[in-house]
Amino acid sequence: MQNSDNLKSLHSTSPDLKTLIQPNQSITLLKALHILTVDGKLNQDSRRKLKQVTHLINFIAPLLSEVLVNNPNPTIVDHGAGKSYLGFILYDLLLKQHAAGQVVGIETRADLVEKSKVLAADCGFDRMDFQHLSVEQSITSDALPKTVDIVTALHACNTATDDAIQFGLKKQAKYMVLVPCCQAEVAEVLRKHKNESFGKTPLSEIWRHPIHTREFGSQITNVLRCLQLEAAGYSVTVTELVGWEHSMKNELIIAKYTGQKRKNATERLDAILSEFNLQDLQTRFLA
Repeated sequence: MQNSDNLKSLHSTSPDLKTLIQPNQSITLLKALHILTVDGKLNQDSRRKLKQVTHLINFIAPLLSEVLVNNPNPTIVDHGAGKSYLGFILYDLLLKQHAAGQVVGIETRADLVEKSKVLAADCGFDRMDFQHLSVEQSITSDALPKTVDIVTALHACNTATDDAIQFGLKKQAKYMVLVPCCQAEVAEVLRKHKNESFGKTPLSEIWRHPIHTREFGSQITNVLRCLQLEAAGYSVTVTELVGWEHSMKNELIIAKYTGQKRKNATERLDAILSEFNLQDLQTRFLA
């Protein structure tokens, strides 16, 4: 697929595109992803989506540079890829100029996998691959290497972020870059044991009201994820992806494998599960 559109022309009609679209970025790809309209315009939702993906790629770029120092043929896996906005734009901006390296999208919806394969072929992105696999299958499948370099998950809903973490741990990923979304599992367990929690700890007041149950459940989910990663030998940084005006699903977790396990991470994780009556989730976070 040729980038036949004139970027200067687009910039002249939409000045805000100057800050969102890179000079070497494929306009044709952005249209195929329906981020740009046929006439090169951005609606508000697409502008927000493009800004989020671009910001995330800016975080990934220096990590990939570090990987390339020792491995000229890196593997980046986008877990829970969906329509693969992230994977395509990441390949377009970071990998297509290199002679090697691949992006693999893992998705459980077969129709999205097939559409992504067709688009990759149309774009000539021959080092992109898409696999229709469950989490368990992705860990054991011969279609993926035994180890990978970077695992990404953008707005992987509910437990899909945990799936990406499990995959990254099993594949000994050097980096994990995660933007969680719509965490409901912990909130459900908090709700399930709410009455008995009232008698166990005054901290149950934190999630007594339904809206607090949802919000606190989301917060504690990411705390548990960070402790899980630290217990497995990763250093963890937590920040925001973009300004909160663009998305409420905005927390960015970057984990770098160092091999130095935080000594008390498992104990702290176990204590939190116990204190907040979340023992039902031990197999997920302590595995």
